[in-house]
Amino acid sequence: MMRQIYFHRDSERGTTGTYDWLVNEVKELEEAIRTQNRKAMVDEFADVLAWLASLANVVDIDLEKAAISKYDGKCPKCHKSPCQCPFSKHTGLY
Repeated sequence: MMRQIYFHRDSERGTTGTYDWLVNEVKELEEAIRTQNRKAMVDEFADVLAWLASLANVVDIDLEKAAISKYDGKCPKCHKSPCQCPFSKHTGLY
């Protein structure tokens, strides 16, 4: 859908310009989460997803295929669903 609607404009903007828009939308999502503005969170999640898809299109990556290939219904690290990787409270990493 994003390719159909925006590819021409996004490809003219280029990789760096499209990436910059994605980063801006992530910052707007951060603000919406921080203020707990539900409507803004819904809108910004949609915007982040749209700009991520647009960036993938610009660099010729099929985002859906990439996600399915890597995750395939399970965690790519422990190969379980739900994920059972150990979580570190200190680092926030798996």
